[in-house]
Amino acid sequence: MNEPKISVITVVFNNEDTIADTIESVAIQDYPNLEYIVIDGLSKDRTLDRIKERKEIITKLISEEDAGIYDAMNKGIALATGDIIGFINGDDFYLPGTLAKVARTFENDPQLEACYGDLCYVKQNDPKTVVRHWRSSPFVPNAFEKGWAPPHPTFFVRRDVYQRFGSFDLDYRIAADVELMMRFLERHRISSQYLPGVMVKMRMGGTTNRSLANIVNQNKEILRALRSHSLNARLFGFLSKKLLSRGVQFVRGKFHTSTTEG
Repeated sequence: MNEPKISVITVVFNNEDTIADTIESVAIQDYPNLEYIVIDGLSKDRTLDRIKERKEIITKLISEEDAGIYDAMNKGIALATGDIIGFINGDDFYLPGTLAKVARTFENDPQLEACYGDLCYVKQNDPKTVVRHWRSSPFVPNAFEKGWAPPHPTFFVRRDVYQRFGSFDLDYRIAADVELMMRFLERHRISSQYLPGVMVKMRMGGTTNRSLANIVNQNKEILRALRSHSLNARLFGFLSKKLLSRGVQFVRGKFHTSTTEG
């Protein structure tokens, strides 16, 4: 089997209405060298039943209490045996062909350490309706100072990068994914490639965009991460550039929906 082994990790808690879509999006990738790890945080609804209905696609399943989403993600990393690791959350889903695209990218450049693409936020109960189109771009030094970050569910990284530079820092409760990407890209300057095109659709209402308080706390944590990595963390400049970027993403979302419907 020549294709690189990809470990996909799904962390889930009480997502009985959406987890089947997530698992199905992994199944339809039809990627031949896949390890699929699901970490359930001891859900109180029927999430685990929904997961077990598609147990044939799942390589490893754990259902136990954890210390939050990033603790669960770290468990997944510890279990992963793939050459490449990616995450897809319990209310997100891959577009067809995503894993093959990622595999080709790494095959074409043996020195490449990470790749990422674009993401669309969609309505919670109508995933065909795009609300926000997050179009990323190639990484340039100090980009995180300007509010830039790749969409984490599209961020695929070689497993040895985690072994060298660490997993999610649990001191960050709501922005550990941003801190990790910042650490890899800004501090350690791992090699990366931007792959234009939507790879993941994410339902609105996730942890970070669920409330204004969560958005505020996430940005506070990102500013703390910037300072910890000796990057410029000026509040006004960071927030103004980030707000402008998000506004453009919402405009793109409306355009994306209208052109799709047309």
